[in-house]
Amino acid sequence: MSELFNIKVLDRKGNETTLEEHKGKVLLIVNTATGCGLTPQYKALEAMYEKYHDQGFEILDFPCNQFLGQAPGSDEQIHDFCTIQYHTMFPRYKKIKVNGPQACDLFKWLKEQKKGRIKWNFTKFLINKEGEVVARFEPMTKPEDFEEEVAKLLK
Repeated sequence: MSELFNIKVLDRKGNETTLEEHKGKVLLIVNTATGCGLTPQYKALEAMYEKYHDQGFEILDFPCNQFLGQAPGSDEQIHDFCTIQYHTMFPRYKKIKVNGPQACDLFKWLKEQKKGRIKWNFTKFLINKEGEVVARFEPMTKPEDFEEEVAKLLK
C-alpha cells in the first residue's frame, strides 16, 4: 500500500490523524478556498461526492489561504460556509499551506508524485484505491470534466 495513508494531517478540529481510514477508496484531494472565483466548484464536487460516495469515493478538502488570502476565517467558519452555501458533506481538514517551506507533508508528497507547484486554489489530485496519484487537474478543470475517470477507477 502507498505511503499516502501514513502521512500525518490535521483534522478540522486540529487533531493529528492519517488518511488510513480511506485505504481502498478512490480519493480526490483538493486545496480549496471560500473566497475564490472557483469556489462554485464546491457545487459540482458535492454532486460528484453524492453520486459516487456509496461506491467508495471520497473527496478530501484542504482549505488553503495561501493564494491572495482567499480562505479567510477559522476552520469552523470555513466549514460552516461550505455546509450552508454548498451543502458539502465530504471531509474537510484544517487549513494548510501547499507551497513553500511550510507546505504540509501531504501536499509535498502529492507534488512529488505529479510534479510542479500548486498554482492556485482548487488543484485536484485523483488517487486510485492503491493510494497512487493517477491524475492532477489544474484549478480551472471542472469536476464534471474528469467524472468519467473517477467512475472508471471505482469499477
